[in-house]
Amino acid sequence: MRPIRYKEPMVEEFIKDGYWTRETFFDFYERNARELGDREALVDSQYRVTWAEAKKLADAIAMTWIEMGIPKDARIIIQSPNSVFGFLSRIAAERAGLISLTVYPYLRERELEYMAERTEATAVVIPTIYRKFNYLEMYRHLKDRFSHLKYIFLFDDSVPEGAPSDTYSLIQLAHDRAAKPIDEALLAERKLDPIWNVGLLTSTTGTTGLPKLVEWPIAPRVCTSKARVDLWKLTKDDITMAIAPHAGGAAGTLTYFAAPLVGAKTVMLEEFNADAALERIEKEKVTAIGVVPTHLVRMLEADVSKYDLSSLRFIRSAGGYLSPQLAEEAEEKFGAVITSDLGTQDMGSVAGCYVDDPKEIRRRTVGRMLPGNKVRLLDENGNEVPPGEPGILYFRGPHAPAGYYRDEELTMTVFDPDGWTTTGDIVKFENECLMILGRAKDMIIRGGQNIYPAEIEGLLNEHPKVAAVAIVGYPDKEMGERACACIMTKGGQEFTFEEMVEFLKEKKLAMFKLPEKMVIMDSLPTVGDSGKIDKKVLKKQIEEKIAAGEI
Repeated sequence: MRPIRYKEPMVEEFIKDGYWTRETFFDFYERNARELGDREALVDSQYRVTWAEAKKLADAIAMTWIEMGIPKDARIIIQSPNSVFGFLSRIAAERAGLISLTVYPYLRERELEYMAERTEATAVVIPTIYRKFNYLEMYRHLKDRFSHLKYIFLFDDSVPEGAPSDTYSLIQLAHDRAAKPIDEALLAERKLDPIWNVGLLTSTTGTTGLPKLVEWPIAPRVCTSKARVDLWKLTKDDITMAIAPHAGGAAGTLTYFAAPLVGAKTVMLEEFNADAALERIEKEKVTAIGVVPTHLVRMLEADVSKYDLSSLRFIRSAGGYLSPQLAEEAEEKFGAVITSDLGTQDMGSVAGCYVDDPKEIRRRTVGRMLPGNKVRLLDENGNEVPPGEPGILYFRGPHAPAGYYRDEELTMTVFDPDGWTTTGDIVKFENECLMILGRAKDMIIRGGQNIYPAEIEGLLNEHPKVAAVAIVGYPDKEMGERACACIMTKGGQEFTFEEMVEFLKEKKLAMFKLPEKMVIMDSLPTVGDSGKIDKKVLKKQIEEKIAAGEI
């Protein structure tokens, strides 16, 4: 399946400049099996496999799928908790020339119905039951609806009685097939072209409606993974750990994509529990973890002093806003640095901090542009802004996906013909590092003057009473818009409007940027399970409160 937006000149540019190669992720498994065969590769609570074993099992699964008659480029949905066989099914799909869509375990029939229908998926890989939810029953309904959905593979040792036809134990199939020789010539025929074939799909987190599906050849993912390896100083002696689900970027970028490039081991936490996570870090001597901010909050609530976390080198937190106070507390208690970066599923990876960057850079910026990325900062009229001034971020480079799955029209709304795209962030450069001031759509224009919410949020997050904050605009007849601060306090402490204003004045914030209303809230609305504040919903809530005279 050819990627939707790639043109020869762009591809030739990225190959010539050395950013895109012909490497696949399985190539690194093969190299690791050859050079680091006896070293552990993947670990969960049930299985421990070496690189040699991982390669053999991936080969076995791939051969099984081919021998069942699943054609090259067929789509396969992998709905997997963090597990050894979750990883093996992903790499086996690549080995068999299948296009995998790895999705979060929390997705349910509505989202999966859309994904199965949109991709015309041939097979799914799932647990029978996870967190007391019956996935097999859910997919039974989908299988009845879609004739193309033929196979169900289970992350279980056996198939329950009464399961739909063509339901198999992936574990049993893998071990049975691993005892037989593989056909290297057949596997070579099925190998995906890293540039001119779609290799995998990812899904976005939208504020409304169903997730969009994004298609990726393997080359840009390998390119980004190499950049991450450099930023994080990863080596074969690192032990990474997926605490967040491996289907998402917070843990998946570190563990599934980056770790195999250097032969680093990956440990899986199947179900999050703060003490279980800390215990696993101690037991496995983990050096790097992938989390969302909520995980850090829960882990810091535990008695961290009970555990030896001296092995931990860095924490990759993504998927939501991480406040400076939380980052500071985590670094102090865990003895590990927290990285910062910028990227999206729709547009790819943009920038990142090195693990050895000074704290000020890692706190205040998202680091430098990744190798090969070109950047422009434009104003609202599309003109380049003067050096040092804030502007809307536009970029192009080798770290971007091919576009939305089989939807050229939607893809062209995000990428122009030359590959330029925008995250919609208003940014400025400070010592070559990218500082995010806010989203263009969130910018508040008060009497013709621009207010960037992220700037005020960053300052208020430093207040000892503030747990979380979001700044939104509300309509005003005189000024057009004014700013309102929506605040959650720590432990329900009292925090007055006057305290807020005085604190911001002490921070030398310009008077026109001071929020003119404030509301204390028990919680802030978020986008699904992403942890990102849903400002569209929040703005509506504030406008309703103002109209009702509540604030």
